[in-house]
Amino acid sequence: MKRVINFNAGPAAIPLDVLKQAQEEMLDWNGTGMSVMEVSHRSKEYEAMHNETEALFRKLAGMGPEWKILFMTGGASSQFFMVPMNYLFDGCKASYLVTGIWGKKALKEAKRFGACDSFSTENADGTFTRILRPDEFKIDPASTYAHMTSNNTLFGSQWKYWPETGGVPLVCDMSSDIFSRRFPAEKFSLIYAGAQKNLGPSGLTIVAVKDDFFARCQEQAKLPTMLSYRTHEEENSLYNTPPCFSIYMLNLTLKWLDRNGGLEAMEKVNDEKGRIIYGAIDASGGYYRGPVEKDSRSNMNVVFRLVDEAAEELFVKEAKAAGIIGVKGHRSTGGIRFSMYNANLVDNVKIAAAFMEDFRKKHG
Repeated sequence: MKRVINFNAGPAAIPLDVLKQAQEEMLDWNGTGMSVMEVSHRSKEYEAMHNETEALFRKLAGMGPEWKILFMTGGASSQFFMVPMNYLFDGCKASYLVTGIWGKKALKEAKRFGACDSFSTENADGTFTRILRPDEFKIDPASTYAHMTSNNTLFGSQWKYWPETGGVPLVCDMSSDIFSRRFPAEKFSLIYAGAQKNLGPSGLTIVAVKDDFFARCQEQAKLPTMLSYRTHEEENSLYNTPPCFSIYMLNLTLKWLDRNGGLEAMEKVNDEKGRIIYGAIDASGGYYRGPVEKDSRSNMNVVFRLVDEAAEELFVKEAKAAGIIGVKGHRSTGGIRFSMYNANLVDNVKIAAAFMEDFRKKHG
């Protein structure tokens, strides 16, 4: 068996221990004589796993019983409209802190439902190279919520502080860095994340909503049934058949995180990974150029450029030959991108840094 170093941005690498356990249980999960993909979502075996997964999520996130955990589908992109659909009604407004493409798309959807203030770091050429500074935005106290994206997958920037909102509920898209580091759950009112980067395979979106903010969402009768948060909360995310396999994989991934020291330990690992790769960039004498300002650099998605596109194409080709895949930048941005989610541990990143140095010596 040959395993590559997988720097794909999503779907992304899954911890090897998790994949092995899923492999072992594929034909007979939990003594049922069936795969978890075949078990009824109304069975006691599935329900126990489903509830355990909610509890594990709360434990790792530091969330108490005042948080509702919803397992949904449609990716984070569906939350771009579900959040405002449930909260921007009867003249309500929101504030959006836009530091990347996904924040920009979330703002576009929100404007369909209500007025929005926005604060952005978008450059004239459409790129984003930094996070907002605290003095660059002021949240209107009349806002129903303020929305942010904690990590920007395409452009490789990440919030290194959590914004002050003056008491306005804070909503956060954490899709690409959730559980990669500690975060103060008490500062947030709603968090959502697609699972396909740090939590397992695609097909599942986790939404966590604090009780007091949940109480303010739109009446269920005024929304399509499947687009009301109230529907999913009342039915314990079992109104319709959930993505059972993805929830099972989330369960295994959360257990893996818990065994390995939780978010505090993972934060230390990810900080070290960032130091290794950014160290290689900064020590290259300009051969590798990171466009993101240093105080906004992401530990999850490291973006850099070479001298020209031909050199970048050669880098991608030789990296693949060396067993390092998924390093081509997003089609809208070009360049090189290493997506170093939790499953890519330090050894993989050291190998990638060594490849970068060898490539520079060979072609620089």
